[in-house]
Amino acid sequence: MDVIRLHPRLHHLRFPVGHAYLWDAPAGLTLIDSGLPGSAPAIAEAIRHIGRDPGDLRRLVLTHFHEDHTGSAAAIAAWDGVEVLAHRADTPFIQGDETGPRPQITDWERPIWEQVQAGLTETPPVERVRVDRMLDDGDLIDLGDTHAVAVAAPGHTPGSVALHIPDERILFTGDTVARLDDGQVILGVFNADPPLAAESLTRLAALDTDIACFGHGEPVTENAASHLRAAAG
Repeated sequence: MDVIRLHPRLHHLRFPVGHAYLWDAPAGLTLIDSGLPGSAPAIAEAIRHIGRDPGDLRRLVLTHFHEDHTGSAAAIAAWDGVEVLAHRADTPFIQGDETGPRPQITDWERPIWEQVQAGLTETPPVERVRVDRMLDDGDLIDLGDTHAVAVAAPGHTPGSVALHIPDERILFTGDTVARLDDGQVILGVFNADPPLAAESLTRLAALDTDIACFGHGEPVTENAASHLRAAAG
């Protein structure tokens, strides 16, 4: 795993599959997503790498229920003082009360889907985790030195949620948006409701954003809103 500083307070944790992000405020850390099962030790090491302690983590925000985002949430939630946040609509899936919907795989996505699934054959099962705070659209999340706004972005999953930090013009899109290796920003793949996901992309593209952080693909670190608008068409 690589740790890349994107902003004085923001660090990108780049995993072989998917990404997580750390917001570093003096009053404590916020982690966005938790990687696949088994990622907690690497995240703890990343926290030490930036000069903090895992005990400084105050909250874990899960953008949706898929295993590459919630896989290590239970392990991290066991650290002292960590509050777990997720959108209300995905909470039953994250907690294991219900089974989440499967994606509608298009023909062009199928080879990618099969490749991803083949790479996850030896991944341990996800340990379900409690959700301490269920988010709704427009809820504010105190990050210690600023706040983030929860932006409902359904479609990839029913309760996919993005986080927008308006003061810093930073957006965490989860898997509603992705970025290809060639740099092109696109609608994320493997969506449970593709038309609804496209509507959510359009909504995210309207936000004032300079840095956009995706669940898959490298972040855009300048003028991200223009890339999002181009993806939304």
